Amino acid sequence: MKKMIALLLALVLALSLAACGNNPANTDEPQNTPVNALEKIKADGVLSVALSPDFSPMEFVDSSKTGQEQFVGFDVMLAQYIAESLGVELVIEPMSFDACQSAVYTASVPMSISGYSWTEERAENYELSDYYYAGENETEQVLLIRAADAAKYTKAEDFNGLDVGAQNASLQMQLVTEQLADAHPIAIGDITVGVMELKSGNIEALAVAKGNADMIIDANPDLMICEFQFEVKAEYEANVILITKGETELLEAVNAAPAKAYAEGMYGPWYEAAVELGKSENATELTLE
Repeated sequence: MKKMIALLLALVLALSLAACGNNPANTDEPQNTPVNALEKIKADGVLSVALSPDFSPMEFVDSSKTGQEQFVGFDVMLAQYIAESLGVELVIEPMSFDACQSAVYTASVPMSISGYSWTEERAENYELSDYYYAGENETEQVLLIRAADAAKYTKAEDFNGLDVGAQNASLQMQLVTEQLADAHPIAIGDITVGVMELKSGNIEALAVAKGNADMIIDANPDLMICEFQFEVKAEYEANVILITKGETELLEAVNAAPAKAYAEGMYGPWYEAAVELGKSENATELTLE
Protein backbone atom coordinates (compact mmCIF):
# COMPACT_ATOMS: atom_id res chain seq x y z
CA MET A 1 0.00 0.00 0.00
CA LYS A 2 2.83 2.40 0.90
CA LYS A 3 4.51 1.61 -2.42
CA MET A 4 1.28 2.41 -4.26
CA ILE A 5 0.93 5.76 -2.45
CA ALA A 6 4.56 6.61 -3.21
CA LEU A 7 4.06 5.84 -6.90
CA LEU A 8 0.94 8.01 -7.01
CA LEU A 9 2.78 10.92 -5.35
CA ALA A 10 5.66 10.55 -7.80
CA LEU A 11 3.23 10.63 -10.71
CA VAL A 12 1.50 13.73 -9.37
CA LEU A 13 4.88 15.44 -8.92
CA ALA A 14 5.95 14.55 -12.48
CA LEU A 15 2.72 15.92 -13.93
CA SER A 16 3.10 19.12 -11.92
CA LEU A 17 6.66 19.64 -13.18
CA ALA A 18 5.54 19.02 -16.75
CA ALA A 19 2.75 21.56 -16.37
CA CYS A 20 5.21 24.12 -15.01
CA GLY A 21 7.50 23.45 -17.92
CA ASN A 22 4.72 24.29 -20.37
CA ASN A 23 3.85 27.52 -18.63
CA PRO A 24 4.95 30.46 -20.88
CA ALA A 25 5.82 32.43 -17.76
CA ASN A 26 8.69 30.00 -17.10
CA THR A 27 10.15 30.04 -20.63
CA ASP A 28 13.14 32.02 -21.72
CA GLU A 29 11.22 33.57 -24.62
CA PRO A 30 10.38 37.28 -24.30
CA GLN A 31 6.84 38.01 -23.17
CA ASN A 32 6.55 41.54 -24.64
CA THR A 33 7.20 40.87 -28.32
CA PRO A 34 6.72 44.09 -30.35
CA VAL A 35 3.48 43.92 -32.32
CA ASN A 36 4.25 46.68 -34.81
CA ALA A 37 7.17 48.53 -36.38
CA LEU A 38 7.06 51.46 -33.95
CA GLU A 39 7.24 49.18 -30.92
CA LYS A 40 10.14 47.26 -32.49
CA ILE A 41 12.03 50.47 -33.25
CA LYS A 42 11.67 51.60 -29.65
CA ALA A 43 12.53 48.17 -28.28
CA ASP A 44 15.66 47.92 -30.43
CA GLY A 45 16.59 51.56 -29.91
CA VAL A 46 17.29 51.89 -33.65
CA LEU A 47 15.47 53.52 -36.58
CA SER A 48 16.67 52.10 -39.90
CA VAL A 49 16.01 54.39 -42.86
CA ALA A 50 16.69 53.48 -46.48
CA LEU A 51 17.91 56.20 -48.81
CA SER A 52 19.63 56.54 -52.18
CA PRO A 53 22.66 58.80 -51.69
CA ASP A 54 22.80 59.98 -55.31
CA PHE A 55 20.46 62.94 -55.03
CA SER A 56 22.13 66.14 -53.85
CA PRO A 57 21.08 68.22 -51.93
CA MET A 58 18.59 65.71 -50.49
CA GLU A 59 20.96 62.81 -49.79
CA PHE A 60 24.57 62.34 -50.78
CA VAL A 61 27.96 61.58 -49.29
CA ASP A 62 30.63 63.69 -47.58
CA SER A 63 33.80 61.89 -48.68
CA SER A 64 35.78 63.46 -45.83
CA LYS A 65 33.81 61.35 -43.34
CA THR A 66 33.29 57.65 -42.77
CA GLY A 67 30.58 55.35 -41.47
CA GLN A 68 27.13 56.75 -40.81
CA GLU A 69 28.48 60.31 -40.64
CA GLN A 70 29.32 60.26 -44.36
CA PHE A 71 25.63 60.45 -45.29
CA VAL A 72 24.50 64.07 -45.47
CA GLY A 73 21.75 66.21 -46.97
CA PHE A 74 18.29 67.53 -46.20
CA ASP A 75 16.66 64.11 -45.89
CA VAL A 76 19.41 62.89 -43.57
CA MET A 77 18.82 65.89 -41.30
CA LEU A 78 15.11 65.09 -41.30
CA ALA A 79 15.75 61.41 -40.57
CA GLN A 80 18.01 62.34 -37.65
CA TYR A 81 15.33 64.69 -36.31
CA ILE A 82 12.71 61.92 -36.48
CA ALA A 83 15.02 59.42 -34.75
CA GLU A 84 15.73 61.89 -31.95
CA SER A 85 12.01 62.54 -31.54
CA LEU A 86 11.51 58.80 -31.06
CA GLY A 87 14.43 58.61 -28.65
CA VAL A 88 16.40 56.12 -30.78
CA GLU A 89 19.57 55.91 -32.84
CA LEU A 90 19.45 56.54 -36.60
CA VAL A 91 20.96 53.94 -38.96
CA ILE A 92 21.12 54.85 -42.65
CA GLU A 93 20.70 51.94 -45.07
CA PRO A 94 22.12 53.10 -48.43
CA MET A 95 20.72 51.42 -51.54
CA SER A 96 19.51 52.29 -55.04
CA PHE A 97 16.34 54.35 -55.41
CA ASP A 98 14.13 51.48 -56.57
CA ALA A 99 15.69 49.11 -54.00
CA CYS A 100 14.73 51.58 -51.25
CA GLN A 101 11.11 51.29 -52.28
CA SER A 102 11.26 47.50 -52.50
CA ALA A 103 12.83 47.30 -49.04
CA VAL A 104 9.99 49.29 -47.47
CA TYR A 105 7.35 47.38 -49.42
CA THR A 106 8.69 44.05 -48.11
CA ALA A 107 9.26 45.49 -44.60
CA SER A 108 13.02 44.85 -44.77
CA VAL A 109 13.27 48.40 -43.45
CA PRO A 110 10.33 50.27 -41.92
CA MET A 111 10.74 53.50 -43.84
CA SER A 112 12.60 55.39 -46.55
CA ILE A 113 13.32 59.11 -46.89
CA SER A 114 14.75 59.78 -50.34
CA GLY A 115 13.19 62.77 -52.04
CA TYR A 116 9.92 60.99 -52.84
CA SER A 117 7.02 62.76 -54.45
CA TRP A 118 3.44 61.70 -53.84
CA THR A 119 2.06 59.43 -56.57
CA GLU A 120 -1.11 57.36 -56.78
CA GLU A 121 0.93 54.15 -57.00
CA ARG A 122 2.88 54.96 -53.87
CA ALA A 123 -0.31 55.90 -52.05
CA GLU A 124 -1.67 52.44 -52.85
CA ASN A 125 1.42 50.51 -51.78
CA TYR A 126 2.77 52.42 -48.79
CA GLU A 127 1.77 54.53 -45.84
CA LEU A 128 2.75 58.05 -46.95
CA SER A 129 3.64 60.77 -44.50
CA ASP A 130 2.27 64.27 -44.59
CA TYR A 131 4.10 66.55 -47.02
CA TYR A 132 7.41 68.11 -46.08
CA TYR A 133 9.07 70.91 -48.02
CA ALA A 134 12.72 70.99 -49.07
CA GLY A 135 13.15 74.46 -50.55
CA GLU A 136 12.10 74.53 -54.20
CA ASN A 137 13.52 71.08 -54.92
CA GLU A 138 10.27 69.48 -56.12
CA THR A 139 8.36 72.57 -57.28
CA GLU A 140 9.85 72.30 -60.77
CA GLN A 141 10.72 69.15 -62.71
CA VAL A 142 13.12 69.71 -65.60
CA LEU A 143 15.22 68.14 -68.33
CA LEU A 144 18.97 68.34 -68.26
CA ILE A 145 20.59 68.57 -71.68
CA ARG A 146 24.08 69.22 -72.97
CA ALA A 147 24.75 72.99 -73.15
CA ALA A 148 25.82 72.59 -76.77
CA ASP A 149 22.27 71.44 -77.60
CA ALA A 150 20.52 74.51 -76.16
CA ALA A 151 19.05 75.60 -79.50
CA LYS A 152 18.31 72.04 -80.61
CA TYR A 153 15.98 71.09 -77.75
CA THR A 154 13.44 73.70 -76.68
CA LYS A 155 10.04 71.96 -76.76
CA ALA A 156 8.49 68.53 -76.16
CA GLU A 157 8.32 67.65 -79.85
CA ASP A 158 12.08 68.02 -80.17
CA PHE A 159 12.49 64.79 -78.19
CA ASN A 160 10.24 62.68 -80.42
CA GLY A 161 11.98 59.38 -81.12
CA LEU A 162 14.91 60.25 -78.87
CA ASP A 163 16.20 58.62 -75.68
CA VAL A 164 15.30 60.49 -72.50
CA GLY A 165 16.56 59.13 -69.19
CA ALA A 166 14.79 59.12 -65.84
CA GLN A 167 15.38 57.25 -62.62
CA ASN A 168 13.63 53.92 -62.07
CA ALA A 169 10.32 54.14 -60.15
CA SER A 170 10.49 57.94 -59.97
CA LEU A 171 8.09 60.82 -60.53
CA GLN A 172 10.40 61.96 -63.32
CA MET A 173 9.87 58.68 -65.21
CA GLN A 174 6.12 59.16 -64.85
CA LEU A 175 6.37 62.69 -66.27
CA VAL A 176 8.52 61.55 -69.19
CA THR A 177 6.05 58.84 -70.19
CA GLU A 178 3.06 61.19 -69.79
CA GLN A 179 4.39 64.45 -71.25
CA LEU A 180 7.02 63.22 -73.72
CA ALA A 181 4.85 60.43 -75.10
CA ASP A 182 6.79 60.11 -78.37
CA ALA A 183 10.22 59.97 -76.76
CA HIS A 184 11.94 56.74 -75.73
CA PRO A 185 12.05 56.59 -71.91
CA ILE A 186 15.30 55.08 -70.66
CA ALA A 187 15.26 53.74 -67.10
CA ILE A 188 18.27 54.92 -65.10
CA GLY A 189 19.06 53.12 -61.87
CA ASP A 190 21.21 55.90 -60.48
CA ILE A 191 21.27 59.65 -61.21
CA THR A 192 25.06 59.69 -61.22
CA VAL A 193 25.00 57.12 -64.01
CA GLY A 194 22.33 59.14 -65.80
CA VAL A 195 24.57 62.21 -65.81
CA MET A 196 27.41 60.16 -67.28
CA GLU A 197 25.07 58.74 -69.95
CA LEU A 198 23.96 62.27 -70.88
CA LYS A 199 27.49 63.65 -71.05
CA SER A 200 28.65 60.74 -73.21
CA GLY A 201 25.74 61.13 -75.65
CA ASN A 202 24.01 57.84 -74.85
CA ILE A 203 20.82 59.74 -73.97
CA GLU A 204 19.69 63.17 -75.14
CA ALA A 205 18.16 64.39 -71.89
CA LEU A 206 17.82 63.44 -68.23
CA ALA A 207 14.69 64.24 -66.21
CA VAL A 208 15.40 65.44 -62.66
CA ALA A 209 14.02 67.70 -59.94
CA LYS A 210 15.04 71.35 -60.29
CA GLY A 211 17.02 71.42 -57.04
CA ASN A 212 18.96 68.35 -58.11
CA ALA A 213 19.55 69.88 -61.57
CA ASP A 214 21.10 72.99 -60.00
CA MET A 215 23.57 70.86 -58.04
CA ILE A 216 24.43 68.74 -61.10
CA ILE A 217 25.09 71.81 -63.26
CA ASP A 218 27.25 73.33 -60.55
CA ALA A 219 29.57 70.32 -60.90
CA ASN A 220 29.03 69.91 -64.67
CA PRO A 221 28.99 73.31 -66.45
CA ASP A 222 28.73 71.57 -69.83
CA LEU A 223 25.12 70.72 -68.94
CA MET A 224 22.10 73.01 -68.69
CA ILE A 225 18.36 73.01 -68.01
CA CYS A 226 16.24 72.67 -71.13
CA GLU A 227 13.85 75.49 -72.03
CA PHE A 228 11.04 72.92 -71.95
CA GLN A 229 9.77 72.15 -68.47
CA PHE A 230 7.25 69.60 -67.23
CA GLU A 231 3.84 70.62 -65.96
CA VAL A 232 3.79 69.67 -62.29
CA LYS A 233 0.56 69.06 -60.38
CA ALA A 234 0.26 70.61 -56.93
CA GLU A 235 0.35 67.20 -55.21
CA TYR A 236 3.82 66.59 -56.67
CA GLU A 237 5.34 69.83 -55.38
CA ALA A 238 6.53 68.49 -52.02
CA ASN A 239 8.02 65.32 -50.57
CA VAL A 240 6.70 62.39 -48.57
CA ILE A 241 8.21 59.61 -46.46
CA LEU A 242 7.50 55.99 -47.40
CA ILE A 243 6.46 53.66 -44.56
CA THR A 244 5.52 49.99 -44.80
CA LYS A 245 1.82 49.53 -45.52
CA GLY A 246 -0.24 48.95 -42.38
CA GLU A 247 2.28 50.53 -39.98
CA THR A 248 -0.09 53.31 -38.98
CA GLU A 249 1.37 53.71 -35.49
CA LEU A 250 4.76 54.53 -37.00
CA LEU A 251 3.12 56.84 -39.54
CA GLU A 252 1.46 58.83 -36.75
CA ALA A 253 4.71 59.12 -34.83
CA VAL A 254 6.66 60.12 -37.94
CA ASN A 255 4.13 62.79 -38.95
CA ALA A 256 4.53 64.51 -35.61
CA ALA A 257 8.25 65.13 -36.15
CA PRO A 258 8.20 66.95 -39.54
CA ALA A 259 5.23 69.01 -38.35
CA LYS A 260 7.26 70.11 -35.33
CA ALA A 261 10.33 70.82 -37.50
CA TYR A 262 8.19 72.93 -39.84
CA ALA A 263 6.69 74.86 -36.92
CA GLU A 264 10.19 75.53 -35.59
CA GLY A 265 11.32 76.91 -38.97
CA MET A 266 13.89 74.16 -39.54
CA TYR A 267 13.26 73.46 -43.23
CA GLY A 268 14.85 76.62 -44.63
CA PRO A 269 18.12 76.36 -42.69
CA TRP A 270 18.33 72.62 -43.40
CA TYR A 271 17.94 73.16 -47.13
CA GLU A 272 20.46 76.01 -47.22
CA ALA A 273 22.96 73.91 -45.28
CA ALA A 274 22.39 70.93 -47.60
CA VAL A 275 22.99 73.07 -50.69
CA GLU A 276 26.25 74.39 -49.24
CA LEU A 277 27.35 70.86 -48.40
CA GLY A 278 26.47 69.82 -51.94
CA LYS A 279 28.82 72.44 -53.36
CA SER A 280 31.71 71.27 -51.20
CA GLU A 281 34.68 69.56 -52.83
CA ASN A 282 33.95 66.64 -50.48
CA ALA A 283 30.44 66.12 -51.86
CA THR A 284 30.10 62.87 -53.79
CA GLU A 285 27.24 60.65 -54.88
CA LEU A 286 27.29 56.89 -54.54
CA THR A 287 26.35 54.49 -57.32
CA LEU A 288 24.50 51.55 -55.78
CA GLU A 289 22.94 48.43 -57.22
